[in-house]
Amino acid sequence: MLTPEQIEFYHENGYLRIPEVFTPEETAELSAEMDRLVEDWAFTSPGWSGPWRNAYMDPETEKKSKLTAMHDLHFYSDAWMRAVTNNRLTEAIADLIGPNVELHHSTLHIKPPQTGHPFPMHQDNPFYRHENGRFIDTLVHLDDTCHENGEIRFLEGSHKQGFREHITELDDGTPCTPHLPTDEYSLEETVPVPAKAGDVVLFCINTVHGSYINQTRAPRRLVRVGYRDPENKQLFGQSVGRPNLMVQGYRIRKEGMELLPIGGPATEATGVS
Repeated sequence: MLTPEQIEFYHENGYLRIPEVFTPEETAELSAEMDRLVEDWAFTSPGWSGPWRNAYMDPETEKKSKLTAMHDLHFYSDAWMRAVTNNRLTEAIADLIGPNVELHHSTLHIKPPQTGHPFPMHQDNPFYRHENGRFIDTLVHLDDTCHENGEIRFLEGSHKQGFREHITELDDGTPCTPHLPTDEYSLEETVPVPAKAGDVVLFCINTVHGSYINQTRAPRRLVRVGYRDPENKQLFGQSVGRPNLMVQGYRIRKEGMELLPIGGPATEATGVS
């Protein structure tokens, strides 16, 4: 359970670090399982596209910069299923957005050594747009973070202004990864939030954030887990329309709501499809 001071800090600033949510033993298990998932399932790519790359990186670094990623780890590993449903974590989320909490997704982001992908200033809302701010992203730390390996950084209080329009295409109309204009938003204006392995950092879907490149000789491993009030309607983006797990509380039935789809053809036995 969070303290009143922690709850007030989150609502005022749009983020919160909670130390030692996962024990050293749990963190070690998740770390080992992560190595296995990366070997078997994750993919490495140049990462996010857009004009921001030229503003954040010199030409040589831009060519080398990589990002290793994977979605929905909890579908592949029981250790990560236990992690995303961990009561210490989900109770903290409930303290911030209300008693009913639905898991939305989990996503691995690894910044490889020395040229690990920086992240431009952005909100997460353009990637999985929701009607309001009752959506919290959680960064589960498997490694200690600092300036050198690109810890998360926030623009304090930026969530209060709600959703902001992002750049989503190049001058020629080619789509690119959503990000905020580099001439209006700078990482120098942000507050760094370094954390230890086993810590989590929570932030509102509307909090502006970003991070620098990983300059160290070791990977920087984070897993982002999204949670929402189940009544917070998703408009588009990642995992839209997909039923997910209630990790705290209850899914309240509203007028017009039907049973969640179970897949496959409808039958007389099920009555649903």
